[in-house]
Amino acid sequence: MAGILYLVATPIGNLEDMTPRAVRTLREADLIAAEDTRGSVRLLNHFDIHTPMTSYHEYNKLSKAHVLIDRLLQGENVAVVTDAGTPGISDPGEELVRMALQNGITVSPVPGACAAVNALVCSGKPTRRFCFEAFLPMDKKERTEILEELKTETRTIVLYEAPHRLVRTLEELLGALGDRNITLARELTKKHETIAETTIGEALRAYREKEPRGEYVLVIEGRSRSELKREKQDAVAQSMTVEEHFQKYVSQGMDRKEAMKAVARDRGISRREVYSQLMT
Repeated sequence: MAGILYLVATPIGNLEDMTPRAVRTLREADLIAAEDTRGSVRLLNHFDIHTPMTSYHEYNKLSKAHVLIDRLLQGENVAVVTDAGTPGISDPGEELVRMALQNGITVSPVPGACAAVNALVCSGKPTRRFCFEAFLPMDKKERTEILEELKTETRTIVLYEAPHRLVRTLEELLGALGDRNITLARELTKKHETIAETTIGEALRAYREKEPRGEYVLVIEGRSRSELKREKQDAVAQSMTVEEHFQKYVSQGMDRKEAMKAVARDRGISRREVYSQLMT
């Protein structure tokens, strides 16, 4: 019988956030696959955990995944831990989970800290709908494509960023998204935790003067639906005349009255204005 692959969340800064279940799981596992064994050994020592450990990181995630899958198929239980937070969220784990499921291996999450969620709920921005982009891609073309997509994103946007790249990222966000409201959550759960609500432009000015320190989560307001609607209406108005717009709907089978309503709705004007322009 195959073993179980456990995805064990670990603290992102405050060791008091380690759950009793996480400690027990790591103690009882046959093997711990850690993104950073040197960092994880300090965590294990603190909680008196002596389970054997192996490295599992970005640069060996495919080759090591096959080794871990073999051990799981032999009946061993493997616990995956990342440098901090939840495995598989902007950290190795995604490929291993996919391979485990393909091999009929049970995958069990052991919940805990997640910087993205903690920053989001403290931001004061809408939480019902949000998108998580993690770190923006380093590849210039892909990065540009993602920023272009985010221009029309109406959900709250959550990003990660390292201090040495923060100013560059804020510059690109300002150019792509405009000066939107943003919350910068820094060093979450740690001694120097700060959560600041500002605008992208104000944040950029501040960090150009003062060197960023610590790891950041950026929570950015989504695009206004009403603005997008107005832009769509403006684009329609510029691309065709009222007569052309009206004839488009008529050709689709609408009667004249419904077609005028549709034109008025699309262009953000009254039916009276549509009628007046059709009659001239």
